[in-house]
Amino acid sequence: MKRLRSIAGRAPALLAAAGAAIILILLTALADIPSHAEPGMGNSPGLYEDFNELEQWEGLYFPKIKEHSSYSTGSAGGTTYLIANSSASASALVLKREIDVYGTPRIIWRWKVGGVYEKGNLRTKEGDDSPLRVYVMFEYDPERAGAGMRLKYAIAKAIYGQYPPHASLNYLWASSVPEGTELRSAYTERSGMIVMRSGPSRAGQWITEEADMVEDYRRVFGEDPPRRARLAVMNDSDNTGEASVSYMDFIKISSP
Repeated sequence: MKRLRSIAGRAPALLAAAGAAIILILLTALADIPSHAEPGMGNSPGLYEDFNELEQWEGLYFPKIKEHSSYSTGSAGGTTYLIANSSASASALVLKREIDVYGTPRIIWRWKVGGVYEKGNLRTKEGDDSPLRVYVMFEYDPERAGAGMRLKYAIAKAIYGQYPPHASLNYLWASSVPEGTELRSAYTERSGMIVMRSGPSRAGQWITEEADMVEDYRRVFGEDPPRRARLAVMNDSDNTGEASVSYMDFIKISSP
């Protein structure tokens, strides 16, 4: 097992997706300004993460949440995987490098949950927990923003030390909201939620998922996404106060 160091000082890039109120308020204030997409396809390499180790990832602990979810590696039958353990807690793993969603829009992953949260309900702040979710956090680009957006993000950076994300997509295993549901976070309109799996009926089974980050962003937000994004994985139960253990076999990001 690996002990993950806190990066609370660099937390703003993820706080909106996780429900930290101050950044969520900031994102809501920015939501009425249109975004500017970057044209063309990028040349950035893809990603294949089999969780043999966690050197490409760093831990994120939220300042106002005292209990932290834990992340470690495990193996069975020659296969390595991520173990995400949450007990009335929340924290995340963040990929250290950026991804180019235009050059590599395809994301595939294989996951398994031990169970879901009985009080989980993504439509409410009190139930905004999931045994496993994959975040794609789209970064703000000052070079392609209008004057109003640049001013607001400059103020945010002056206060928090870095820019908040422009928006995020959550691919998640929900407790009760039906599969295929697309909705906005109970905390902010700039966080889109896509329910890939729901309920306990397939708990304990490995399931492979596939998505197109660019097309999903366009469908959920009605606009083209920024080019650069960060990836994160999370098991959180700080709102429901429950516990679960979940697993991620691999994540692959590639061109179409």
